[in-house]
Amino acid sequence: MKALVVDDSAVMRKVLIGALDRAGISDVDQAADGLEAVKATDSTEYDIILMDWNMPNMLGIDAVVKIRENGKTAPIIMVTTEAEKSRVIDALKAGAQNYVIKPFEPAAIVSKIHEVIGK
Repeated sequence: MKALVVDDSAVMRKVLIGALDRAGISDVDQAADGLEAVKATDSTEYDIILMDWNMPNMLGIDAVVKIRENGKTAPIIMVTTEAEKSRVIDALKAGAQNYVIKPFEPAAIVSKIHEVIGK
């Protein structure tokens, strides 16, 4: 399985890569913003995408919309500090499959990863 981790924080990308590894996914690409994420999905097929919301150049929510417009169907989990219910609904409407609020317990994100990849 191949994953894409999208977050403007290198530390958070490392944490998420660790969570993916614990979920049995070790082939991981990284992007520092939504624009990089969209470009990455243009050239690579991913099995799962972990997407932050607030990033420079392109917000995560806008990247989700663009990725879906481009016909990509990989499950997307929003991993963000945006905790308002309306934000969760917006993300799901945009095409995200699940939503994790930072800070999170590592076991919680591993569980969400397993949920969306069907393990």
